[in-house]
Amino acid sequence: QAPIVPVTVLTGFLGSGKTTLLNHILNDSKHGMRFAVIENEFGEVGIDEKVLSENVDEEIVEVMNGCICCTVRGDLVEALKKLYKRVEQFNGIIIETTGLADPAPVVQTFFIDEDIQKKYRLDSVITVVDAKHILSRLKEKKPEG
Repeated sequence: QAPIVPVTVLTGFLGSGKTTLLNHILNDSKHGMRFAVIENEFGEVGIDEKVLSENVDEEIVEVMNGCICCTVRGDLVEALKKLYKRVEQFNGIIIETTGLADPAPVVQTFFIDEDIQKKYRLDSVITVVDAKHILSRLKEKKPEG
């Protein structure tokens, strides 16, 4: 029986602390889990360099705590299928979205593609908020639509 891998989507505005939270999770060995991390194409790889054990120019890199980091430059479905070939190396996936992206298309991936549904389960969507600036952000005038 092939495992169904839990996936967490990590989202929030630029500067909200997504990468800080991700680095904390990757550096904390208490949970005993190994993660595959999918980072979005708009940002540089944000995982602490001390955690990386290979050149980040690679599409998929190993990190020192046994996790895997994948930078998505195109199709998320293809990246997930490629990672699943290494499913024995991780217990879950964390997808860090860009601060500019709407996370809805990422989330929809886990409900639309049948092959992905057989291999992955959307476990949670975590939105990181900059508590210091949230009130001013909420008061900003937003464009219609």
